Amino acid sequence: MEKLTDQVMQNPQVLAALQERLDSVSHTPSSYIETLPKAVKRRINALKQLQVKCAHIEAKFYEEVHDLERKYAALYQPLFDKRREFVTGDVEPTDAESEWHSENEEEDKLAGDMKSKVVIAEKEAEAAEEPAPRGIPEFWFTIFRNVDMLSELVQEYDEPILKHLQDIKVKFSDPGQPMSFVLEFHFEPNDYFTNSVLTKTYKMKSEPDKADPFSFEGPEIVDCDGCTIDWKKGKNVTVKTIKKKQKHKGRGTVRTITKQVPNDSFFNFFSPLKASGDGESLDEDSEFTLASDFEIGHFFRERIVPRAVLYFTGEAIEDDDNFEEGEEGEEEELEGDEEGEEEDDADASLKKEPSQPSECKQQ
Repeated sequence: MEKLTDQVMQNPQVLAALQERLDSVSHTPSSYIETLPKAVKRRINALKQLQVKCAHIEAKFYEEVHDLERKYAALYQPLFDKRREFVTGDVEPTDAESEWHSENEEEDKLAGDMKSKVVIAEKEAEAAEEPAPRGIPEFWFTIFRNVDMLSELVQEYDEPILKHLQDIKVKFSDPGQPMSFVLEFHFEPNDYFTNSVLTKTYKMKSEPDKADPFSFEGPEIVDCDGCTIDWKKGKNVTVKTIKKKQKHKGRGTVRTITKQVPNDSFFNFFSPLKASGDGESLDEDSEFTLASDFEIGHFFRERIVPRAVLYFTGEAIEDDDNFEEGEEGEEEELEGDEEGEEEDDADASLKKEPSQPSECKQQ
């Protein structure tokens, strides 16, 4: 056995492999830092202090960005108000406002001319018989249905309620106040609740963590508050009533009681899980739920509200899908290159000794 071990250890390829393993262990950044003289370590600590100061300056930068968001939100709002008027049918757009040139305009025009000669009389007859719908029916509900992140939250019994949703607005915190934004869901009068507006407030922070300042990557959502929904009698879809039998221990009689238990619903969005502020950590499921909630809040603020019509038509969804596919394809190609390089390196190691190269973030 010892002779076999000696023979193996004398093999140049085995020795090269062992040396490579030792090099990979000894050449880690932390082990390298430990070998430096005290004077150099002292200067590195000074650099870290400078880095912390940079993080605090970056935090101020993002605070000013938030001020800019607030400023431009005021410029966007008149356009969003007009969008709501067109969607609800309170205002009819003018011919100039309704004009839109598609990319395939010439093809559409030729096809339209041919079809119009054949069916123009039928269309006029149908138009006379069928009343035109008011505004754009089910505009926001269609967006919920089109976007996977939202449709996964919507239950069948939520759908009739969401058809009454008329607008979603984003409101930013006032100057001098803690950084936050509010999502406002505006509903027309309905048979389900008396609220005209449901709100969700997302609280943010833009400052480095004292315990880990180097992890700072910009503003992050740290907590959120919902609102109380004033449900009409028997219309609360966030709970369901179940019947349960109870047996009396002494008499042996049985009675049936009714009990309300939580029910899956989009409207649980307005009764969010609270982030732990007392130092206690949340369990894994709760952490995932909270992170998903924060992600949805960002998505409403940054994508859905600013580009609502494109999510209604599906154009924004196609753009998002194409972008994601491009990223995945690029990643796969890079992985292939890396594998090829590893194979080349393996072949080269037989000839010579290899050299070793020295995240609207969420909490």
